[in-house]
Amino acid sequence: MQTGDIIDLEITGIAHGGVFIARHGEEGLVVFVPDTIPGERVRARITQVKKSFARAETIEVLEASPHRVPHIWKQADVSVAPELRPGGADFGHIALEHQRELKARVITEAFDRFAGGSVPVTVEPASAHETGAGYRTRVGLHVDRDGRVGPYAARSNDVIETADYPLATPAIERAIAALGSEREGRIDLVHPADGEVRILRRPATRGRSRAKKEPEVVAEIVGGRRFDVDVDGFWQVHREAATALDRVVREELAKLDAPERAHHLDLYGGVGLFSAALAGHGTDSWVTTVESSGRATQHAADNLADLPVEAISARVERFIEHLDPTDAISRGITLLDPPRSGAGEQVVRRIGELNPAAVVYIACDPVALARDTGTFRELGYSVDSLRGIDLFPSSHHVEAVAVLTR
Repeated sequence: MQTGDIIDLEITGIAHGGVFIARHGEEGLVVFVPDTIPGERVRARITQVKKSFARAETIEVLEASPHRVPHIWKQADVSVAPELRPGGADFGHIALEHQRELKARVITEAFDRFAGGSVPVTVEPASAHETGAGYRTRVGLHVDRDGRVGPYAARSNDVIETADYPLATPAIERAIAALGSEREGRIDLVHPADGEVRILRRPATRGRSRAKKEPEVVAEIVGGRRFDVDVDGFWQVHREAATALDRVVREELAKLDAPERAHHLDLYGGVGLFSAALAGHGTDSWVTTVESSGRATQHAADNLADLPVEAISARVERFIEHLDPTDAISRGITLLDPPRSGAGEQVVRRIGELNPAAVVYIACDPVALARDTGTFRELGYSVDSLRGIDLFPSSHHVEAVAVLTR
């Protein structure tokens, strides 16, 4: 086998990262293929060959799965040349219910491989009326040297101009359509709760960089509470994501014993979304939220000024390293919502030394969650609950909430 070969493949499984698995030849070389579904037979072009695996691109579906549907983004359909398919909707050809089944399979297989064994999991929609489209309130586009605006092609840095962007909210889609030729760089579009789309232009910098202006502050609403956040700061992209996560966290906290005089920790706390839920768990309890961004920390302090919450700006690993274990922490909950790479072994082991009664772990990467869960299990914690939430329909990404207790 070599690059450029065209071969027929039977798709047998799914891998983390939005690609699917086939095997080729007598030795069963693993071939990773996008734009397919387990059970399909496809024709593919080899794009990379390594010692233990190969990569390919789908050019034709020979036998389709019953779960295949017309692609939610016409330009990303398998009938379009692979180099012209925009990235970002790599599950857009799969029926929504089956997307969630596949995401649950990815979580299960990650726990089998990295966490010492799987636990039951289902993936639930963020909204009761989910369609897989029109949900993104944050969209990032690229501008090439010729002024063309669009997403990158899948697995490429080539800008693809598109007539539509179906995952975006209708207001953002209209704003994208109104863009003309732009300066090379990046454009971010943000659609906060007030309904007005902000367009943030970020030209490529050459030579001297411009002084940074203080960003605009926008408001988001969850459960009737206002959360101020920088327009370019972190907030979940699905219009219902923050509400869905707040609901799930509160449901899981309600299953745990409500302590007295407990000290809860909200690590990687952002602007305080989960601290609001933690603050109501237990009598005379309080929360420390820790976030490396100083501006986000200040927003958290302001957003939660009426609650028993202390907001600290620090790197999580440094903060907890110098935090002394106390009876109040051992009665409390440690909640963490780390970046995609996960909390990591150093942070997890230190949390184990602090000995909280329970850990609530929110993750956007199943493998990172599974690795950290494996470490928590070594430290004597068990998984009480694992729930997947489909905050990124029509893409391979999935959020998960794990609850671990001593």
